[in-house]
Amino acid sequence: MPGMLSALVVQHPTRTALILAISLAAWTFTAWMALDMGHPLAQLMMPPTAGWDAANSFAIFLMWAVMMAAMMLPAALPVVLTFAHLSLRQGERARGRVFVAAYLLVWLAFSAAATALQWALQAMHWINPMIVSTSVWLTGSLLLIAGLYQFSPLKKHCLARCRSPLGFLMGEWRSGTGGAFRMGLHHGLLCAGCCWALMVLLFVGGAMNLAWVVALAIVVAIEKMAPYGERVAFMLGLLMIAAGLWNLAALLAS
Repeated sequence: MPGMLSALVVQHPTRTALILAISLAAWTFTAWMALDMGHPLAQLMMPPTAGWDAANSFAIFLMWAVMMAAMMLPAALPVVLTFAHLSLRQGERARGRVFVAAYLLVWLAFSAAATALQWALQAMHWINPMIVSTSVWLTGSLLLIAGLYQFSPLKKHCLARCRSPLGFLMGEWRSGTGGAFRMGLHHGLLCAGCCWALMVLLFVGGAMNLAWVVALAIVVAIEKMAPYGERVAFMLGLLMIAAGLWNLAALLAS
């Protein structure tokens, strides 16, 4: 994949720059949230209790949506460029934008679900306003679930499809704008199927913890694009299972 990606970047420098610019803007906003917590908007994203108002709900949804765009767009670059390249060869230049919009729509839906989950966890006093787990049970359970999911057939299927952009596109090709939208949705669902358990770990280390967010984004990119991404996913699964069991064992021993 690295060789193919390099060739596509050279062939489509403007499109590559646009995707990376959007990702950089999302990362800049994410970093600002974590570094300027005294700002009124950042304060809206960290309500002290679960008694959210409409402004809190919108701000928190915005936080999740921008963070998902920052973390997921760079890892989607190979499939986006491959899709745009094939569409351009067929004279359908605008299809690339439709594909990306549909892909991001899936992560908007995930952001809405994450917002609801954050409210529920805060109502149960299992996370603090920084969205960090305050429950050993929650920490151990999420780590164990994420680790076990790394070995599930669904994870393996979704990761394999994400790691083979050309194979996915050839098998799922649909013509027209509607086809581009359906393909973008499908790839977004595959990406979510591959990464949702890792994203839920944001409730362990903190969605406002920039280092934790960056670490998870790097893991996602390595799994999807590195030559030995499947092996990394395997080793990561073992580590998360061990960490989860360690936390649950400590809870039972206390």
